[in-house]
Amino acid sequence: MTDTSPVVVIVEAPSEVERGLIKEWMQGAEIAPTAVLPLRGAALARPLAQQPSGTLVVPVRVAWMPRERNGQRRVRWSDVISLTNPRRPSAAAQARIARREPDRAVVVAAEPATVADLRLRFGGRAAASGGDVAFGEFVARQATLALDRAERTLVGDRYKVPKHIVEDIEGSQQFRREIRELAARLELPEAEVAAKAQDDLHGLVASMSPMAVDLLTGALRPLHKRAWDVQVDDAGLEKLRELNRRHALVFLPSHRSYADPLLLADVLAEHEFPRNHVLGGDNLRFWPVGPLAKRAGIVFIRRSFGDDEIYKLAVREYFGFLLAKRFNMEWYMEGGRSRTGKLRPPRYGLLANVAEAVERGRTEDVYLVPVSITYDQLREVSAMAAEQVGAPKKGEGLAWLARYAKAQLSPIGSAYVRFAEPISLRAMLPAHDDGAAADDDARRLALQKVAFEVSVGINRVTPVVATALVTLALLGVRDRALTLGQVQRVLEPVRSYLEERALVGAVDALHSATGVRRVLGALAQSKVVTIYSGGEEPVYAIERGQHLIAAFYRNSAIHHFVDRAIAELVLLAAPAERWDEAAALRDLLKFEFFFPDRETYRAQLTEQLRRIDTSWESTDGEEALRRTDFLIAHRVLRSFLDAQLVVAERLAARDPRRPVVDKEFLDECGGVGQQMLLQGRLHGPESLSRELFASALKLAANRDLVDPGRDELGQRRQAFAEQLRATVARVIRIDEIDAELRREAVGVEP
Repeated sequence: MTDTSPVVVIVEAPSEVERGLIKEWMQGAEIAPTAVLPLRGAALARPLAQQPSGTLVVPVRVAWMPRERNGQRRVRWSDVISLTNPRRPSAAAQARIARREPDRAVVVAAEPATVADLRLRFGGRAAASGGDVAFGEFVARQATLALDRAERTLVGDRYKVPKHIVEDIEGSQQFRREIRELAARLELPEAEVAAKAQDDLHGLVASMSPMAVDLLTGALRPLHKRAWDVQVDDAGLEKLRELNRRHALVFLPSHRSYADPLLLADVLAEHEFPRNHVLGGDNLRFWPVGPLAKRAGIVFIRRSFGDDEIYKLAVREYFGFLLAKRFNMEWYMEGGRSRTGKLRPPRYGLLANVAEAVERGRTEDVYLVPVSITYDQLREVSAMAAEQVGAPKKGEGLAWLARYAKAQLSPIGSAYVRFAEPISLRAMLPAHDDGAAADDDARRLALQKVAFEVSVGINRVTPVVATALVTLALLGVRDRALTLGQVQRVLEPVRSYLEERALVGAVDALHSATGVRRVLGALAQSKVVTIYSGGEEPVYAIERGQHLIAAFYRNSAIHHFVDRAIAELVLLAAPAERWDEAAALRDLLKFEFFFPDRETYRAQLTEQLRRIDTSWESTDGEEALRRTDFLIAHRVLRSFLDAQLVVAERLAARDPRRPVVDKEFLDECGGVGQQMLLQGRLHGPESLSRELFASALKLAANRDLVDPGRDELGQRRQAFAEQLRATVARVIRIDEIDAELRREAVGVEP
């Protein structure tokens, strides 16, 4: 702004108090405008048309701030109870605030623009019929957006919120064209399709408000603030902040807890990121959380769209709008919380909508951010473990929320938030010319690869926490109890292995006896570990009935050990058959773990085999395993292979002509699996998991062993069961070798 440029001030000031504050501000800033106009399109049209092209247009408003408490200015529930909104006080309250708390009333001026610049942005349409009126409306809209940006420099980017979404989408030529084409394809009236799409958009769109953001955050923060000390990857966030200046980000976290979105939202808000639009299931839409959450950025979306083409169009257009405006998004690719502690296979249906926004040029690129959220302990694991043995899932509601909140009142360790390297979606999509759609098969494969890379990224940065290693040690000795020294001796080589490979971790507590005792004590307090102190010294074991919970904690880290575990099993095969065995194990476990392409898998496995024995290609496998510093296959793979064995044997025992009904079959596996456990054929109760049985059934279906068939199917099912028996036998042999070598730790005499 120069002294010689004429100035027009556009004022957004509904009240006399605000107009007075702005007048005082102009006097203090020595601004002498040629006109002061209200921020309304109709009021701007003629006056702006009469201004010289060099006139500066300056939008101004008063931003009302909440009272500062503990260094923060946020709306509190106490404000709601008193029927006030500190960010939009009544006219009577404004006068009192301006007089008594002047720091809460801040005049905000947006970046000025010349009339010529505004006309250029408008596109020269002012010359058309009614052009001045349209130009006035355009300037009013631009002034509002500029003021919102200016106000965010005051209140923070976490309050960046989209406005007029449905109106903007419905007004776009692209949307109207999509409606016409879809109506023709569905053979429905265009007006009917447009009305249904509008209803779907209103149901989807999260109408964010800063007040709702503050209130929801304040209400839900206790659900994680007291329970965990949050450890954040600050360096990763700084990289993302720079990237977010140019591109929209899609955060794709691991999902182990209801607290995940609350915790991540707090982390991003504290680092001044704009609030994510978080996609959530309709099961969390209950009153009073649902209506408030919708206004705070939660997008309630159907879990399945089926063949509803109109709903798909609404989702696609909404995603395209958000990403084009550089609003960040967030959802959980696993589709639900992990019941086993490790990552579930990803779903990539929603990712297709984001890919379409990139392919259609709605945005230059979108970066996917794999996020690992890991916990020392979780209160809700016991409920998930119960579901794994057949208990019905309790529905979410107000009573459920109250119980959940009560359970979170006491601290249970740390939570760790880590960010993997962001992935350019454009770089991963297949190339296509002249805006044409990519081949469907090529696009599907590309999205599968993207989802795989996101999952691998999450696993790569997931820290190995102390509870994971302690439960790994205790589950590996079945139901035996270990002394503190024995637990340390089991853990020491495993911890050294992690440090040698520079794997991420949070296991400093395990460097000393005091630290190990503290971790065992925390698990005992949660009734995961039992302590017997009636003998010479305390001994520790997994509490009866708590094996699935212990396995949940263990499984958060086992992906770091899978290559090592497979290498141990490979060595038990004859030298000439070792790569065949490696391929067979990869195929058996492909629905449980994320394996790279075959060449990379072979290279990674070779590295692990050389760590065990540099002459692994020709050496005697058992002797090589006896010479190594630790064995892990029985601790990492046994529960998964045991679950597969149960499924394989039940299929083998079944008439091949009899259809498999999933629920009935999984119930059968649970019952027979319990019998096999009692007979000593399974290692521990952690294999009696409905989710593991379901995953094993998917493996069988992938081998065409589920759908009814003839006698030949029965023979193939028998071969599958025999393969599992042989694989489990090799895992048992490694367990026996480990027991012989570590008998001082497990209490077994040779």
